[in-house]
Amino acid sequence: MTGKKAIAICQLGGVFKTLDDGSLSYEGGDAHAIDIDENSKYSDFEIEVAEMFNCSPNFMSIKYFLPGNRKTLITISNDKDLQRMMKFHGDSSSIDVYVMMEEVVPDVSNMPASRSSRTTLSEAGLLTDPTPCVLDDDMDEISPRVLLDSTFDVPNDLANLNDEIPIIPPSPSLPLTISLPPTPKHTKAAQQWQNNITGVGQRFNTVTDFRDALRKYSIAHQFAYKYKKNDSHRVTVRCKSDGCPWRIHASRLSTTQLICIKKMNPTHTCEGSIVKTGHQATRSWVAGVIKEKLKVSPNYKPKDIVTDIKEQYGVQLNYFQAWRGKEIAKEQLQGSYKEAYGQLPYFCDQIMETNPGSRVTFNTKDDSSFHRLFLSFHASLYGFQHCRPLIFLGSVPLKSKYQGTLLAATAPDGNDEVFPVAFAVVDMVSDDNWRWFLEQLKAALITCHGITFVVDRETGIKEAVRGVFREENVHHAYCLRSLSDQLIRDLTGKFSHEVKRLIVDDFYAAAYAMKPDDFQKCIESIKSISVEAYNWVIASEPVHWANAFFLGARYNHMTSNFGEIFYNWASDANELPITQMVDTIRSKIMELIYNRRAASNHWLTRLTPVSSERLEKESIKVCALQVFNSGEQFEVRGDSIEIVDINNYDCSCKGWQITGLPCCHAIAVIGCLGRDPYDYCARYFTVESYRLTYSESVNPIPREEKVMAEGFSQAIVTVTPPPTRRPPGRPPRVYVNVKIERNKLLL
Repeated sequence: MTGKKAIAICQLGGVFKTLDDGSLSYEGGDAHAIDIDENSKYSDFEIEVAEMFNCSPNFMSIKYFLPGNRKTLITISNDKDLQRMMKFHGDSSSIDVYVMMEEVVPDVSNMPASRSSRTTLSEAGLLTDPTPCVLDDDMDEISPRVLLDSTFDVPNDLANLNDEIPIIPPSPSLPLTISLPPTPKHTKAAQQWQNNITGVGQRFNTVTDFRDALRKYSIAHQFAYKYKKNDSHRVTVRCKSDGCPWRIHASRLSTTQLICIKKMNPTHTCEGSIVKTGHQATRSWVAGVIKEKLKVSPNYKPKDIVTDIKEQYGVQLNYFQAWRGKEIAKEQLQGSYKEAYGQLPYFCDQIMETNPGSRVTFNTKDDSSFHRLFLSFHASLYGFQHCRPLIFLGSVPLKSKYQGTLLAATAPDGNDEVFPVAFAVVDMVSDDNWRWFLEQLKAALITCHGITFVVDRETGIKEAVRGVFREENVHHAYCLRSLSDQLIRDLTGKFSHEVKRLIVDDFYAAAYAMKPDDFQKCIESIKSISVEAYNWVIASEPVHWANAFFLGARYNHMTSNFGEIFYNWASDANELPITQMVDTIRSKIMELIYNRRAASNHWLTRLTPVSSERLEKESIKVCALQVFNSGEQFEVRGDSIEIVDINNYDCSCKGWQITGLPCCHAIAVIGCLGRDPYDYCARYFTVESYRLTYSESVNPIPREEKVMAEGFSQAIVTVTPPPTRRPPGRPPRVYVNVKIERNKLLL
């Protein structure tokens, strides 16, 4: 369980000044905020800080002041130091953290004079220029591009640059990074490019092909170059080392698009030029190198890309070069995120055409940017008619380029497995989006009467359910897991983990208790531990979560995390462009329906396997019971005395009503009457209903690029990406918080 949380205000580039009283004041620099808690790891915190400021953690130290003492800086170097900082700052919501960079003066006196170490530090003087630079294919020289300031969003702003990686020069707070001469192992992969340039007369299809070949050639031979001329029909390049005669000139052959090398001096007389970090490694080059591996390993991490390219090609990238190269490779493999939004109208039309009877609709904002998309397939809408009237609502954040959230509605089928009903992609979680989702769901369902919605206790969702379904007899059941978590968070007293566990156990027991007296015993047990917890439970509206008082039918499903498998699908596909993500989920639903339909064809029982097993467990208890006929009702004696009304499918233990399957008391009476218990089970648990649930199919959607392009050009509605984009730095890890229900489905 997460403890205290705080925001670390990380500052870099400023100056400490000593005041008259000896305390230190920090002025200037950049600042970024990072969320931390008592369970944060120092290594993760250090990496996130380094990525935030685009610097190396190897030359970085992190410090802070003790509360009330600004004379002495405390250094953080491990997990315990980070935890102490959290404790020292008590209830503070923010903590000032200062990042110090060590000055690094590279020693080149012992570097060998090889092609991989070609210039002295004075010759590399452009790196000490305070203006950040990039090597641009369309420029003759190294040119200023962007200023490194607090408003520079590295991954996002990179998308607006040309096809090159920015070279961030060192500053007083950033170390100078120089790649060491690669060993033969490092150049092994690059050896295949040593003959990419063969000499005068060599031809290339386009000027882009020539530039790519030249870049690989320079990496293989470990030298840096710069452009003298660089346009769409001619390219002139020379070695970056002053005085070196290496030159190459290529231009277009007349009346063709072919580029031919016209002049070349292949001789290097220079001692060598240190290949600066990533100097020749453009984003497109990185993407081309890693694309095949990314296709096989979609979770290929930027830090692993950095390591692999250093080992295989002798080129040292930073994290952001690897990150951006991966983004480009993903777009090459998966398609453009931006184009996917533009194709959305045509894609929705295709869904309706291939899956008639489905409901799919989307909204845009006034500026035509994407707002939200709702989708429920005909197979899901038809199948839900044969499931219990119970819907679980949940959401999962998306990690795609433009972020967003996936909202989902799932239901339990007759075998207590997840059945997907509908889902939506929205720009953010909000009361308005939840209300819109429920409105679309209501319009899609054939009937909404008697449905129970299991969802968190959030006020917005509660009001949305009440407002959208005010004319239907629907019920809102609170998620027990969310309630118990909130209970522990709201307790102000200091309790040990063991005591908190006892409170939660009693809370769950109270929820599952079927009679008011049993419920009262459980909460009295909580009261004996903490009056505060007892008062919280009483105020939490037990009518929405306790079996003893709930007016709807939730079939003993007490938490809203029932749709785990659906959320896993979304998590696996959420980095794809929106059309591909939706189609991936569609294919998962299609496969699930087909597999379960095929499996059920081999079932020989009247009830589904899970339901049959539960009924058998109840039947075993019958031998210890005595049945007495009292007229229209029956009295059953065992550990307790219960009244059974066969005609109304009712038992005073409430087990029959809550689960939909006869309890042991009802089975005892049914046996005395010579009848079959299977005849008294709710229809949702029969194999017949299960097969009807999965009787309809989800059909494939044509995805030919030519067809999509034609549909895109003919689309009347214009859809552009939402304004929200993934922030700089490492994307946060997304966990689908799923816990096993306590005493799940007690019968």
